[in-house]
Amino acid sequence: MIRDPLEPTLNYDRLLNVVHYVCSQCEPTELGNVKLHKILYFSDMLHFVSTGHALTGVEYQKQRFGPCARHLSKVIDDLRQAGRLRVELRDFYGFKKMDYISLIKPSLEVLHNQGAISLIDEVIDFVCGRSAKEISELSHTAAWEAVEFGERIPYLSAYWLKQPEITDKDVAEAERRVSLMPEFA
Repeated sequence: MIRDPLEPTLNYDRLLNVVHYVCSQCEPTELGNVKLHKILYFSDMLHFVSTGHALTGVEYQKQRFGPCARHLSKVIDDLRQAGRLRVELRDFYGFKKMDYISLIKPSLEVLHNQGAISLIDEVIDFVCGRSAKEISELSHTAAWEAVEFGERIPYLSAYWLKQPEITDKDVAEAERRVSLMPEFA
């Protein structure tokens, strides 16, 4: 498979630390698998839009419940084996839910950009303030719709997450152009 040169490269160490940070900031009862995937997705994509660089570079794939980060299972296993995270499986209204419990304080060295931490915190607040079903539905954006199940969601599609801001200057220019059209003059 040929790598798209416009797509970010995975920074596994940063992904590991972002996942650990997210798990340390969330109440275990508020964070399950669906929400963890969506926090990563929105954090990565919004960071990409605002800085031109991905936060982790992990590949996201279209799945039934929205974008899912590849390698997340391995990251969780690595964090568990390192004694940084405990995962508990419990019944949640007839479904199996993962609870992620941080066992030690996460390392923030790899997240040296304070803007990244505050962005992740904002995304955590947004995602954890909603049900997994609601956040799953919110993640079914134009970027998610544009690809087939199992396919990679390109980082460049992150620009579809934010609505463009239309300024008064934009409106004035559009009105000027319309006024120059013979059928509207």
